[in-house]
Amino acid sequence: MVTTKAPEDAYTAEPFVPGPGVGLTALRKAAAGCRGCPLHRDATQTVFGEGKTSARLMLVGEQPGDQEDRQGKPFVGPAGKLLDRALEEAGLDPADAYITNAVKHFKFTRTEPRKRRIHKAPSLREMTACGPWLAAELALVEPELIVVLGATAGKALLGSSFRVTEVRGTVLERDIHGRPERLVPTVHPSAVLRSDDREQAYQGLLADLEVAARALG
Repeated sequence: MVTTKAPEDAYTAEPFVPGPGVGLTALRKAAAGCRGCPLHRDATQTVFGEGKTSARLMLVGEQPGDQEDRQGKPFVGPAGKLLDRALEEAGLDPADAYITNAVKHFKFTRTEPRKRRIHKAPSLREMTACGPWLAAELALVEPELIVVLGATAGKALLGSSFRVTEVRGTVLERDIHGRPERLVPTVHPSAVLRSDDREQAYQGLLADLEVAARALG
């Protein structure tokens, strides 16, 4: 018997997402079994969001990295440590934020079987497939403000035409998954770590987060 592969535009997490009214624990448990796109095949585990459902601030990044994939928590690697530092300097308590990613599985390449896993950006179709999880998190947390960390998160929330360099550090008002939201885009902290002038890049991230802190009041 020959089986056909589903086209990429048919990928969606929708069948795996519980209906409205469930809590964060139930969402996280359901996400652990998500098979809505092929990324689950190579990833160690689903990495769902972390934080309080009462959080006023939601931080949305791209996807889990190597350490996040191994530990099952978002932003626990070097980029996460840098982000925590910048949040605190901007007057935002990381412990009071809800943090997640647009894509819940680690996408990577590896040139040889035992070599280090190299991050690979998710496709727009993979981001779209994972969108129902982010929509469920937004509906549950109902944040007052979303900080958009990098281009992938921006495209997932604001569409494929999003360019972080054009709107970073500004307060946007958009309808996201049926809800009016306020968003402040900025670079992903991993971009700061890769920058040739890391201090200047860090100060730019900090300035954007200070905009977010003022917007929250």
